[in-house]
Amino acid sequence: MTSPLALPGWRHIYSGKVRDLYVPADLPADAPAERMLVVASDRVSAFDHVLEPGIPDKGVLLTTLSLWWFDRLATGSGGTRGIPNHLLSDHVLGADGLRELIPAEVTGRAMVVKGLRMQPIECVVRGYLTGSGWAEYQADGTVCGIRLPAGLENGDRLPEPIYTPAFKAPMGEHDENISYERTVEIVGADLAAQLRDLSLEIYARAARVAEAHGLILADTKFEFGLDDSGVLTLADEVLTSDSSRYWDAAAWQSGTTPSERMASFDKQIVRDWLAAHWDKTGTPPELPAEIVERTADRYRELLARLTS
Repeated sequence: MTSPLALPGWRHIYSGKVRDLYVPADLPADAPAERMLVVASDRVSAFDHVLEPGIPDKGVLLTTLSLWWFDRLATGSGGTRGIPNHLLSDHVLGADGLRELIPAEVTGRAMVVKGLRMQPIECVVRGYLTGSGWAEYQADGTVCGIRLPAGLENGDRLPEPIYTPAFKAPMGEHDENISYERTVEIVGADLAAQLRDLSLEIYARAARVAEAHGLILADTKFEFGLDDSGVLTLADEVLTSDSSRYWDAAAWQSGTTPSERMASFDKQIVRDWLAAHWDKTGTPPELPAEIVERTADRYRELLARLTS
């Protein structure tokens, strides 16, 4: 993985698989950060590995989509409430006028966000049967321990969306699927219920938006933190091609095979190629140029279809 950029006014403190985190350069080492910079890279990950090469313009495309969703969700309409998020202004007013906080080197792929007490729960919502859920269902008739009706096929819509949380693992380790009851043990009953209910609410709202644009939001994952007032706040990225599965609705209706039904606008192209060409031991192979190009095209198409 390439070294994080040195950015004027900011100090790098952490790198995940695909994002880098910075705090103000003058922040004392032991002081909490009220403001942070999240930079989305062009790195792509699958099966808990960062792959080579990256996807061109991925950081810009996913940041643009996150910002679009944050804006839509923050505004309540039609009886829905606004969902608090972690975005802060990307400029400040000083004695010499407005000062941009996002360095030119990362313009378009960075967000200025508030510091939160991030919760160790990855909030996954599934509206359709696919991926690891399909594998578990074939074996046990369940998804993350939740019993589902018999006779479902790969790509089928679930009777209702299900909440399947995971415990966020340290960098380089696998996130662990956990029960709702285990979530209660980790964060407490009140916060566990808030995480579940808010995740299901956001999924339902986003699925309706996707449907209006000829898309299916098959599943997604959210991350939340608590602000200084204890308000549960949507954070990280939201409803992007990396954190969600989007399918073409027309293909899903007319498709006769799983690949036809689940025509995706996410990194499933990368997952499928890697699964066919790597046994998940050692270093993953380099992605072919054709796979990289197709993935970038699908990311761009999703953004255009949702925001048009």
